[in-house]
Amino acid sequence: MLKDARNILAVLLCWAALANPAAAGAALVFDADTGRVLYSEDPDIPWYPASLTKMMTAYLAFEAIKEHRATPETRVFMSATAHKMPPTRLGMKVGEDITLNDALRALIMKSANDLAVAIAETLGGDEMSFVKQMNQKAAELGMVSTHFINPHGLPAEQQITTARDMAILSQALLHDYPEYASLYSDTQATIGKRQIATHNAIIVSYPGGDGIKTGFTCASGYNLAASATRDGHRIIAILLGEPNKHKRTSRAMALLDLGFRTREWKTMFPGPRVENLPREIVGAGFEPDDRMLKRYRVCKAPPPVVENKKDDKQKTVVLKPKKKKSASN
Repeated sequence: MLKDARNILAVLLCWAALANPAAAGAALVFDADTGRVLYSEDPDIPWYPASLTKMMTAYLAFEAIKEHRATPETRVFMSATAHKMPPTRLGMKVGEDITLNDALRALIMKSANDLAVAIAETLGGDEMSFVKQMNQKAAELGMVSTHFINPHGLPAEQQITTARDMAILSQALLHDYPEYASLYSDTQATIGKRQIATHNAIIVSYPGGDGIKTGFTCASGYNLAASATRDGHRIIAILLGEPNKHKRTSRAMALLDLGFRTREWKTMFPGPRVENLPREIVGAGFEPDDRMLKRYRVCKAPPPVVENKKDDKQKTVVLKPKKKKSASN
């Protein structure tokens, strides 16, 4: 009996380890104003963006307002398709509507997947047309290793990015549309009768923390575009594939600290910016590598079935996974 229990435990631990793979470790720290790289680690390794995808959704919304194709008061309606999105959601009913401004608050602060689709449908006519715009804008910004499949970041095997590309997007978001900076730094908000709060621990626990976006799926691990401002200088840290929320936050804090400590002396000498940092992977490619595919498939697979024999009778024990976390935040 003890041996059987140990076998079951061993299989369960093995499945759990695969379902929560080790950290990818990609990171990039840079000065938000100049783009000067202060630290980099595997900046061009392909990875899943998860809800960092929503930064591009927000960028296109800000652009639509700037070009007078929409206003902050434009009504965003909840379609049946948007309503079916898995958590995290704002939880609106089909046919219910809110302003684009409130939709963006829910998109960024709560990482609402239902609102990501609703915004895409409102501004693009339909989700796929909006995604086409996302990819066109990524190319314009120089995000040569990014390909979007959806506007929210929920699991998609071919949705690819890199730490460098998320750095380019983060810098563009803050530089091109500084008037919306409060959307990334607010910790709580009220939308109708709904209370929402940020997922970003950097804002509430790091001195000067003011954004930008968190992300999580099983295949991506815990991603973060972290921003902090001190003495008028803003540092941004991009992290992809951290193993849990705590390590994501602690590593982001350490990288931001490093950025603030080294910014002054590093900017005294010539050095690479985000866009011209020597590339580790040459050329544009939108295919996931073997490591990504392994994580993606393991995360989609059910846990194993363990069969034990006792008194010549076979007993099947189904090892059920723990309750799922929010799909993307």
